[in-house]
Amino acid sequence: MAKSSKYISFDAAGKLVSDEATAPEAPEAEGALKSAVSYALDAIAEAAGSLPDTAAALIGAKAPGTPEDPEEAVLHVARHVRSTIGDDFAVSPEMRAAKPRALVIASAKNARAFVVPMEAAGLDVVFATVDNRSLDGFARRTLPTYNLGLTTPQVSADLLMGNIYTVLSAAKACGASLIFLDSATAPLAEDRYFLRHAAKRGLRVFAPAFEGTMRMGWVELLTAEGDGACSVPSEAPWEEGAAPTVDDDEGPTHWRRCHKCKLFFDKQEMIDEGHRCPACGTLQRLRSDERIAATVDAGSFEEWNAQMPDSNPLDFPGYPEKIADQRERSGLEEAVCTGRATIAGLPVAIGVMESGFFMGSMGHVVGEKVAALIDRAIEERLPVVVFCASGGARMQEGLISLMQMAKVSCAVERLSQAKLPFITVLTDPTTGGVTASFAMQGDIVLAEPNALIGFAGQRVIRDTIKQELPEGFQTAEFALEHGLIDAIVERSQMRSVLAQLLALHAPADDPTRIVTYHSVMDALSVGAGAYGSVDVAPEAREENERLGAEEEAGFLRNLAEAVPVVGEFIGKPEEGEEADAADRRELERHARREARKSGISGEVEAGSAWESVQIARNVHRPTARRYIEGIVEGFIELHGDRAFADDGAILAGLGWISGHPVTVIAQEKGVNLTDRVARNFGCPQPEGYRKSLRLMREAQKFGRPILCLVDTQGAFCGTEAEERGQGNAIADNLVFMAGLTVPVVSVLLGEGGSGGALALAVGNRVAMQEHAVYSVLSPEGFASILWKDRSRAPEAAQAMKMDAASVLACGVIDAVLSEGEGPAHENPDEAVAAVRDYVREAYKELADLSPEELVRQRQERFAQF
Repeated sequence: MAKSSKYISFDAAGKLVSDEATAPEAPEAEGALKSAVSYALDAIAEAAGSLPDTAAALIGAKAPGTPEDPEEAVLHVARHVRSTIGDDFAVSPEMRAAKPRALVIASAKNARAFVVPMEAAGLDVVFATVDNRSLDGFARRTLPTYNLGLTTPQVSADLLMGNIYTVLSAAKACGASLIFLDSATAPLAEDRYFLRHAAKRGLRVFAPAFEGTMRMGWVELLTAEGDGACSVPSEAPWEEGAAPTVDDDEGPTHWRRCHKCKLFFDKQEMIDEGHRCPACGTLQRLRSDERIAATVDAGSFEEWNAQMPDSNPLDFPGYPEKIADQRERSGLEEAVCTGRATIAGLPVAIGVMESGFFMGSMGHVVGEKVAALIDRAIEERLPVVVFCASGGARMQEGLISLMQMAKVSCAVERLSQAKLPFITVLTDPTTGGVTASFAMQGDIVLAEPNALIGFAGQRVIRDTIKQELPEGFQTAEFALEHGLIDAIVERSQMRSVLAQLLALHAPADDPTRIVTYHSVMDALSVGAGAYGSVDVAPEAREENERLGAEEEAGFLRNLAEAVPVVGEFIGKPEEGEEADAADRRELERHARREARKSGISGEVEAGSAWESVQIARNVHRPTARRYIEGIVEGFIELHGDRAFADDGAILAGLGWISGHPVTVIAQEKGVNLTDRVARNFGCPQPEGYRKSLRLMREAQKFGRPILCLVDTQGAFCGTEAEERGQGNAIADNLVFMAGLTVPVVSVLLGEGGSGGALALAVGNRVAMQEHAVYSVLSPEGFASILWKDRSRAPEAAQAMKMDAASVLACGVIDAVLSEGEGPAHENPDEAVAAVRDYVREAYKELADLSPEELVRQRQERFAQF
């Protein structure tokens, strides 16, 4: 039973005899509703029938010309209902006028049990059905019914029977003043929105006091005190042109239609559900005013170019009239709204597309407004965020619509040349020409969960090439898996994620403001207007640089609440995740199997290079993820090569080190066997290196330092990797890193194997952990090639001088980092702290070098070998 419900009791005459506090308790029985009072069906019928205006007041039909006389009014309304719904009921108008009508929402097994006692009590009973299959054959032939509708793949019979709007519409259509549910635990019985709407319409709702029987009486379900009608002011029209059929005077203020299952729901309920459909769970499309209210600081939005001249380049018949009709129905001017705002105090130029206006199609006005938004952002030195939602080009404008793709792309290129960030958010749907232009041109491309994202429509694909499409095709999750977007962000976290991304891309040369992870989080926590400029006095800058060291214990404060990205956010793992005994045993078994395959046996000599190899490969050694958690604040993982896939062996994203934005690129082996398999045991594919290259380019564009964490036995070698250009991908990384104009610090955490490791190690500073190894090839491969004997791997490790001390002596690295009292897997916190301190110090040393000096220093460093 709903917690918001209470119970009342009437006597046989229908008079209220007591309230909940003084009513006699129902007898104790199995399954009884505790503290509920109940009353018989005849009391309900008499109470309802004793009110002469029951039919006129409760039917909700408001029949025109209703007489003043109560009895005549009842007959008049009955005739009006008959003319409205036809002869569906085998009951005369006089009987309908004399008997209160009850709409019964019951399962087929309960229908027979309900009809006899209800009719005997003087109720005119109507049973709700779905597809005329909700009742058995006997019931369908003998009982008056009202069909709630047809089921669809998205809408089951249970969803229709439990939908507030559908049931209220049925009650109105069939003239019911009472609604009976066959269980006190039915969805509608526990739905405060249903009870609220029923009470507002004068409908009384009942359920059995005891499960499985009506003999012990019925209870009336009412909303709790203070749970009255809730007004949600809105100018929003009915979506997709649908018109309300329940209480038209409420209009769109209280109802919203799900675009997926097509059912109507209480608008406040959808808001309370996070704008998800209560039935099918689909994330609902937002209007621009709703999106702006949920994203930017209150009162900060200033609209730009609210109105622009319309265009009809093809003189398409009826197009101007369609535009006018769209404006009248939607209350919108065009398919995009643009302007200036702040998010956590950070200024931004923002555009929000409107799927409710011509399905967000891009015509001349849309292209012009987006291009004008970008050009004004360039003029005012603002970052740009655009929420995309579009069905594609606007057909009525023909080739001129197509040209908008090029127009906006030219504007995006101008924004890029101005070194200003462009962030796009793909919402449902983002398709066609918008997908093929600015939606996918962002420096960062985010998406909402389950959003439809694609170029060609699914129907077009099926009709054109007769191809069956895979499950989940053209969803945000599909795009993430195939490397096309950076991340999926829950709507509730979008404001926070955008604030962090704007802060991470804030101009580094602005001398009037210090932007840090904590300053942004503080601004988000206390609301708009809390964020302010900070003078950069020398002592303030020094304090900012000491931030991490002074707050080491709380370095990841509030990360879980700050920027979680659906399934993609890298924060602290679940408590005990890495220490899980089952995971450890499975990793150890796998390591033993691999060791047996190698054919290498014998004792490992203490202090030897081969011992370092074994330690570097230890399955409990902390991976790159652990180091990111201990070094980087507010880390947001970015995904994909924007062309083929997302490679889990490369873990990359943005965050803060000592209050400064950084790009982090790491080779990640995985924390357990399942994770290692998913990440290919840290052996990157070509798309992994192309992902790292993409992030390096973005870092250089915005002058952001780069941290590379190396831990791989080598790039993946396989047919598919060769087909996709493994050598090309590594080569592209090497040549681009050679010319990077930002500081690059690389640290080898474990294994550094061949070109797969070097692809992330062309740095201004390169260091190794004490027990890491670095070599041209694995010792097994070296022994196999030179001596045709893999079992001589320990000898090969010594010959290659691959341990950290030997590599330092060769001058290949700048420092060996202590792992503490023992190897890193025995004291991970000490190992992480040593890497963190080295990275901070390295960045301080490189901070005063110009871009040209950074390139020269890096190239001279490698020219000496």
